[in-house]
Amino acid sequence: MAYKSICTFLASDTDAQAQLDSAVQVAARHDAHLEVSCLGIDTTQSVGFYAGAPAIVYQDALDQARSRASALEEMARKQLRMTDIRWSVDNAVLTLGGINSFVGLKSRFCDLVVLPRPYGTARGPQDEIIIEAALFEGDAAVLILPQPGAALPDFGKTVLAWNQSDESLKAARAALPLLKQADLVNIVVIDPPSHGPERSDPGGLLTQMLVRHGVEVEVSVVARTLPRISDVLRRHATDQAADLLVIGAYSHSRLRQAILGGTTRNLLEETDLPLFMAR
Repeated sequence: MAYKSICTFLASDTDAQAQLDSAVQVAARHDAHLEVSCLGIDTTQSVGFYAGAPAIVYQDALDQARSRASALEEMARKQLRMTDIRWSVDNAVLTLGGINSFVGLKSRFCDLVVLPRPYGTARGPQDEIIIEAALFEGDAAVLILPQPGAALPDFGKTVLAWNQSDESLKAARAALPLLKQADLVNIVVIDPPSHGPERSDPGGLLTQMLVRHGVEVEVSVVARTLPRISDVLRRHATDQAADLLVIGAYSHSRLRQAILGGTTRNLLEETDLPLFMAR
């Protein structure tokens, strides 16, 4: 398995050039084709106009979104022409409600989606929607780079969060090209159940699978000494001097995550470490 088709979605002027540079670095490292979609998001329609709003109001909002998409595409083409990778660029004008189907379809046929962290200064609702669309509608693996444009880490030390869930297993499989390149992969198991199928050897079966792929593996079994799993993972990754954290995303429903928060959301909001997610 290898990453040969990588995609990214540019949805705002904020850090767009830096985000594209990060995606180029990932594509170059894997000798992959980079697909770039430049999105003009019409957020006004999600609020809604009154019934008698003149047609010119609708058209103005549409023209602005189209102008943003065209500007992003022009920037992307100019930047990509200076690289040695294989690439393609398109643009689309979408409402917030139309992001899921567009991003989902594009992501479904990519090996990896590269995106910035969706929360923080100047980020909007479209950034979170794009990530969820790639994960859920696209069923794709997503690499979140919290510092777009920075030099891409070697991912020599990787922490893989393991809880025996379908999501964490899928994340481990999807991350194999990165895990095989790592110097060491630390499988971390937090408070393994005393009566679970791996009670006598937490992480043992996953270790066996990865070793057969030539991955250097060690296992850490740690206690949940902090209120949130995300805090335990962040501290463990820091202790390990890791430069990548692999997790299974959204093991609870998106509705529960949105209302109560959750490990995935907390990590996306707070960690400065690159995150690899799949579900």
